[in-house]
Amino acid sequence: MNILHVHAHPEPRSLTGALKDFAVQRLEAAGHAVQVSDLYAMKWKAVLDASDNTALPPGARFSATQDSRAAYTQGTQAADIAQEQEKLRWADLLILQFPLWWFSMPAILKGWVDRVYANGFAYGVGEHSDTHWGDRYGEGTLAGKRAMLVVTIGGWEAHYGARGVNGPIEDLLFPIHHGTLFYPGFAVLPPHLVYQTSRLTEADFPSLREALGRRLDALETTSPIPYRKQNGGDYLIPALTLRPEIAPGETGLAIHTATRAAE
Repeated sequence: MNILHVHAHPEPRSLTGALKDFAVQRLEAAGHAVQVSDLYAMKWKAVLDASDNTALPPGARFSATQDSRAAYTQGTQAADIAQEQEKLRWADLLILQFPLWWFSMPAILKGWVDRVYANGFAYGVGEHSDTHWGDRYGEGTLAGKRAMLVVTIGGWEAHYGARGVNGPIEDLLFPIHHGTLFYPGFAVLPPHLVYQTSRLTEADFPSLREALGRRLDALETTSPIPYRKQNGGDYLIPALTLRPEIAPGETGLAIHTATRAAE
């Protein structure tokens, strides 16, 4: 496979950095082609602004949505955006690796998404009608590709459990899994999570490395999270609400995953 590894940690000697290095070595040893976007090393510009459309006249009013589309369709995007989009086209699988900061991804990685996911590239595609509401949530320009998160977490696993004070990790990662990845079409694999990172020692690293290695070895065979496709019949269009006969009376994020045997 062609694999794009997007890494977001400011310290290359960190646990996250060491696991990134191991992952690249493991994947290449298995015969995969790997490209790495190390955002801090690249000094990635995280802010979406008027300079991302190189054809925007000085002083012109900037529209994040409209100028993103104009720059993408007219070929006037900033060069770093176009380069990352080309990597995504090339990749069969995307790995996003980052520490969990304030219940989400670091700002530099969010900025990568904001800028690379241009209007016309990752959103704003497909027809809108009474039966089809754009190519998204299981469809889109990145459909047919896989994606997985590798997340290092300072807290205990129990803190992120079903009754943990921080909330279930599945819920915290839902905006990334379902929104950032499933929205433009990725099949999203279950995440690889490493907890209590501040308490780990060098002696723990071999077992952490091998646990990640087992996940990497199974990238092509691991079943993705069974999110419901927006245009697959489970949602009313254009309301985009789950049909009342599906998970009747239930609410919450879990209803957007088809986990029941009857479904």
